[in-house]
Amino acid sequence: MSENEPQPIFVVSDSSGTTGEQLIRAALAQFENFLVNIRTYPHVTEARRAEAVVRLASRQNALVFYTLVKPEVHAALGSACEAHDVVSFDLMGPLLLTLADYLGGREARGIPGARTSLSAEYFRRIEAVEFTVKHDDGAEPRHLRNSDIVLTGVSRTSKTPVSTYLAQKGWKVANVPLVLGIDPPPELYEVDQSKIFGLTIEPEALHAIRMARIRNLGLDASSNYGHLEHILMELEYAHEIFRQNPTWPVVDVTSRAVEETATVILKIHDERSKVRTRETTIRG
Repeated sequence: MSENEPQPIFVVSDSSGTTGEQLIRAALAQFENFLVNIRTYPHVTEARRAEAVVRLASRQNALVFYTLVKPEVHAALGSACEAHDVVSFDLMGPLLLTLADYLGGREARGIPGARTSLSAEYFRRIEAVEFTVKHDDGAEPRHLRNSDIVLTGVSRTSKTPVSTYLAQKGWKVANVPLVLGIDPPPELYEVDQSKIFGLTIEPEALHAIRMARIRNLGLDASSNYGHLEHILMELEYAHEIFRQNPTWPVVDVTSRAVEETATVILKIHDERSKVRTRETTIRG
């Protein structure tokens, strides 16, 4: 094989092959200066098809990775790889054996694609992350009504990091910046107000964060962005909006990790959801 030709990698699965392909791509990210061609063979649920893929891999000198849970197909592919001297690696078998041992000797069901609930959760989180990215920093306010949680506050109060963290948990989050002298978008007042959380921070902490950002990005240190007096005005403007909207919980992010802030928000959100559920039950 020429050095300029991509080296073939086969991913063989008795389901969609997505898990195996993603794992291989994640592993390849640790390498540089390579050229490979990944070919995925999904829904390989019969021994004869597994053997056919191995014969093709042998002719192309391909490396084979597989995620097969049906015992007969798993065994057929392993035997075929040995017979045809094909280098292969079982991505699923060792994991299942380790889990079986850890779970007290339970046997894996051996059902291809037995991950319906996991898939639903996975895609729910993907959808949440996509929504959150599209609605960062005040983008698309017309879609605020579709969010689960809305965060608002002045610049550098951890709106984006907290939004991202919550999105990875499956929450659709939008964040809206509060800018001194500019009215928030009207949509902020039109959505379910129980979704909205204000974020605030101590002035000195915010000043330190912004000055560090100015230095790191080489920005103009004389701009209002880093002036403590201007920061005080921004925070007072934000707190005036919070006072006008007393149903918005205000979370102080000073000295709080992103995870801690997110935990506080989810606790309040959960408590409010329980109250709404009780109210619905009573009215019913």
